[in-house]
Amino acid sequence: MSQSPSIPESTVPAESCHPRSSLDAGEFQGHSYHHDKAKINARLKRIEGQVRGISRMVDEEQYCIDILTQVSAVIASMRAVGMLVLEDHIRGCVMNVDPDRREDTLKELNQAIERFVRSVGN
Repeated sequence: MSQSPSIPESTVPAESCHPRSSLDAGEFQGHSYHHDKAKINARLKRIEGQVRGISRMVDEEQYCIDILTQVSAVIASMRAVGMLVLEDHIRGCVMNVDPDRREDTLKELNQAIERFVRSVGN
């Protein structure tokens, strides 16, 4: 499947925003976050390091407030990753959706936003 010249390279046709199982093997082009994949993975690796650091702090019985500060940093980092994936999803999957699927896509987006907001808190 080739991309239309009018669609920026950073976006992906809506068809590729759905699970691989819903497409023929040759059709899958990647998810909407494919152009930010390296950035997302780099952030996740950093978060892994932060979590290992927190574990080490607990093993070393460091001060509770210092541990809570690091936990807060991990939560903020995860929120940033989630926001990046959400933005990519909106740009690549929601904005380019087939008009016949618009309502279902918006319903799915609203549900995803609700889950994300609940999980990261304020």
